[in-house]
Amino acid sequence: MANDGATIEALFSEGRKFEPPSHLKETAAINSADIYRQGEDYERYWAEQAERIRWRRRWDKVLDWSNPPFARWFDGATLNVTESCLDRHAATTPDKVAYYFEGEEGDTRTLTYAALLGEVCKLANGLSSLGVTKGDRVAIYMGMVPEFPVALLACARIGAVHSVVFGGFSPEALADRINDAQAKVLITCDQSRRKGQLVELKAFADRALESAPSVEHVVVVERTGNAVALKPERDITYAALTADQPSTREATETSSEDPLYILYTSGTTGRPKGILHTTGGYLVGVATTHAEVFDLRSDDVYWCTADIGWVTGHSYIVYGPLANGATSVLYEGVPDYPDKDRYWSIIEKYKVTQLYTAPTSIRTFMKWGTEFPDRHDMSSLRIIGTVGEPINPEAWMWYRRVIGHDRCPVVDTWWQTETGNMMISPLPAVTATKPGSATIPLPGIGADIVNDDGDSVPLGGGGYLVLTHPWPAMARTIFGDPDRFVETYWTRFSDPGAGVWRYFAGDGAKRDEDGYYWLLGRVDDVMNVSGHRISTLEVESALVDHPAVAEAAVIGRNDPITGQAIAAFVTLRSGVEGNETLLLELRDHVADKIGKIARPASIVFTDELPKTRSGKIMRRLLRDISEQRKLGDVTTLANADVVQEIANRAQSMRASTEE
Repeated sequence: MANDGATIEALFSEGRKFEPPSHLKETAAINSADIYRQGEDYERYWAEQAERIRWRRRWDKVLDWSNPPFARWFDGATLNVTESCLDRHAATTPDKVAYYFEGEEGDTRTLTYAALLGEVCKLANGLSSLGVTKGDRVAIYMGMVPEFPVALLACARIGAVHSVVFGGFSPEALADRINDAQAKVLITCDQSRRKGQLVELKAFADRALESAPSVEHVVVVERTGNAVALKPERDITYAALTADQPSTREATETSSEDPLYILYTSGTTGRPKGILHTTGGYLVGVATTHAEVFDLRSDDVYWCTADIGWVTGHSYIVYGPLANGATSVLYEGVPDYPDKDRYWSIIEKYKVTQLYTAPTSIRTFMKWGTEFPDRHDMSSLRIIGTVGEPINPEAWMWYRRVIGHDRCPVVDTWWQTETGNMMISPLPAVTATKPGSATIPLPGIGADIVNDDGDSVPLGGGGYLVLTHPWPAMARTIFGDPDRFVETYWTRFSDPGAGVWRYFAGDGAKRDEDGYYWLLGRVDDVMNVSGHRISTLEVESALVDHPAVAEAAVIGRNDPITGQAIAAFVTLRSGVEGNETLLLELRDHVADKIGKIARPASIVFTDELPKTRSGKIMRRLLRDISEQRKLGDVTTLANADVVQEIANRAQSMRASTEE
């Protein structure tokens, strides 16, 4: 029977379950489910977690929720986040490594906490000499080099607000974000390295600044040392700016609710949407979740493979790990340069204990096969995590088996730019895991799944993921547009008259009979096929469940009979040939796994899927191809050339799989 549109159908089922390993339960800092009960009194819980960081003045009130949805956490408290991230560690463990830097070409650097503090203070003094003061915005557009986290922390040191723009974005996107934030200074690199090629960041920045008049100064990190244009009076090299600056600097006192950074959500259309995070609550949230989810220990070597240009890098490369005094790996390049074992060689080299990477990467590793990880000793790994998008069960299993050798728990984390920190994730020594499920909300977090009317969906059903009460790291507003903040995130499922405020994440989800959450992707990626609301992720998971498939992307294209038809784009594993027999087999496989209604109407085999440099599949381009429209913007793609190839294949196969 067709669904009435009230919920998203929960079709795909997964029966495998893995208990926390006994060796981890014996040694983990958190090894009891009591922590979930403690988290039910969430204000008290977060007040206890706030002891993780250094405050100058303690708060008057843990949470002020008198003007929802604009929360104030630890109101009245003052601090500077860099004192928690740097000063206290430099005082107690000055020689502990903060970052092992691995350049794409094999060059390395090691920054201790003492050295990192010195570099941050020198740049902070340099920015002050350029006229940057508390509250000013500083744009950052860089490659993954040590000066990147230094730039964020230097801004925080003086109370300036940083606005990082991912180094893969176009000059036009950079200009839009600079203009929205009215940034006073831009920090960039001469060039960055990617897969053996040079990315002309300074040249892109110069083009952006032709239409971004607020920038008064440009600081250029000389990553390659190649000659780039420097505009007199405006441009100065990082080396020249910091050369004669003191390596000490008193940290500017900020309130808990002062802005820390603006980060523009990726994939937006029209006017940029700047998510604003503040200081105290954000630092409490990221420090707590980083320590809990990764069972952090003093001798760990932790590696998050994200780019600092995204919120994952802000929260789990810079602020969370440094607040916890962790040792992290910072890698400049891509996983397949100079060969497809680069990640695994880094893990072996630095004895990495926690790996945090994206499902898209994992599916790519699956495609490449086990040959490359098998070359390396990765026995140092203790916990492996995923971030960025839902992971399908077979990729989860491959990750656990091949990378984790069936001894490392997989912590699949769900959260967003807007949430600031992880929201739903296993605790590795407490929570039993299921392939493809982010499991349950973390302590201190409230979540639910509701239908179109806002009613909670019973266990076993699907719907819309909402967050039911405030949390410390939550975004405070959209920069310069509080009305848009309320409209975008807090209107659809809230009832202000009844005092009910629920944050709508924009994601579909289902909850199984054990109360485990299964993320189904953005609600924009829910297809309506003959009245059935089907998640693209569930169809993708069914396709990747087939042993021939390495990766799949599914979209709904317009259809005059069914409303939408399911179109699939499939990358096969190495050595597998795509043909008519396999195509029919895959359609039947999906029907067997989740029902005939989910059988793809068309399947296109492709060597690659179009992805951004952050690894996100650009499904809107696949929708353009399927509906034979003019292709949208491809400037942020890492592999733009693959789009036309897919379009050509789709054209030649268009009629072959239709029923």
